[in-house]
Amino acid sequence: MGLKILQDLNVRGRSVFLRVDFNVPLTQEGKILDDTRIQEALPTIRYLLGQQARLVLASHLGRPKGRHDPQQSLLPVGEHLSEILKQEVIFPEDCIGDAVKKLIHDIREGQILLLENLRFHPEEEQNDPEFSKKLASLAEVYITDAFGSLHRAHASTVGMTSYFKEKGIGLLVQKELEILQKILKSPERPFYAVLGGAKVSDKIGVIENLLGRIDGLFLGGALAYTFLKARGESIGRSRFEEEKLYFAKKVLKLAEEKGIAVYLPIDHKVVTEIQVGGQSEFQVVRLIPPDKIGVDIGPATIQKYQERLAKGRTIFWNGPMGIFEEPLFAEGTRQIAASIAKPGITSVVGGGESVTACRQAGVGEQITHLSTGGGAMLEFVEGKLLPGLKALES
Repeated sequence: MGLKILQDLNVRGRSVFLRVDFNVPLTQEGKILDDTRIQEALPTIRYLLGQQARLVLASHLGRPKGRHDPQQSLLPVGEHLSEILKQEVIFPEDCIGDAVKKLIHDIREGQILLLENLRFHPEEEQNDPEFSKKLASLAEVYITDAFGSLHRAHASTVGMTSYFKEKGIGLLVQKELEILQKILKSPERPFYAVLGGAKVSDKIGVIENLLGRIDGLFLGGALAYTFLKARGESIGRSRFEEEKLYFAKKVLKLAEEKGIAVYLPIDHKVVTEIQVGGQSEFQVVRLIPPDKIGVDIGPATIQKYQERLAKGRTIFWNGPMGIFEEPLFAEGTRQIAASIAKPGITSVVGGGESVTACRQAGVGEQITHLSTGGGAMLEFVEGKLLPGLKALES
């Protein structure tokens, strides 16, 4: 793709701006609930420290809407990173300004500085040229390891890169790209895609690009009800997208013409009303009654999907099979996670809920690749050129 990888860059003893994705979930008290994104960035960080780089880390955290919010400060992340690396992580009060520049000027080779949340400045998401220039003035080399942010044209992912002659991607981004390119260009077959979630509209590009590459498509979540409706089946009061019925019919017809099997739920968990957090009852039905709402795939669907997926050799999964945040309706999603975490299957999973399901099912370590970028991964699989990568092309 015309990108320089970490080993191509002259970083020894130099100041390096490393854009990371430390957008981790925090409690009100500032405790990190899941440090996966921090752990995934460690190989690049340790490589740069081994090269005695003067390391400047930068990230988003939460959505502070361009204002300083102590609840969304990266300070707990800096403290956690310090514990992991067993060395000091310098933490300034801001991400730009004279005080920050002085701190960076004074840090020694092999030291780390973590900038405060970039999103405290509205200019970050606006890709403001002046803000980009200020960020770029903090280092000599630019590297991105924030795969989950590459689909966003922000100052720290796009705007500041034009100021660097020496720029490239870190080990995490390199790994993500290599795995996704492999399953798109030369997957071991059969190659199956499992797609769930709320909306067909979120997955149109993915479905269109995958139809010419996969051997089977498994659908779940509210997304599946649009396809069931398009096929003329009763979905009761289940959520679906009226304006996407034509697209669903087109996909079903095209898949039939190409000989691609499309698997849709054959039974469902249903309720009369959705009460997230207080749900205690549901029914399992083959046909959804007019007054019921589908909330998860049923046991017969789980069994059917598991039997078919067991024959796969490459599986791409994005999106839950039901209302995953409600434990009663998470069974389908967890069972899919367990069924693809098998020896001999190259499994690639992306999207927060799907990744969480793999961990909750205790199979996270058996999945070939848990992607750190939901939106970025989907856009890459769609065939789009991510802005954060385009900005780094030679």
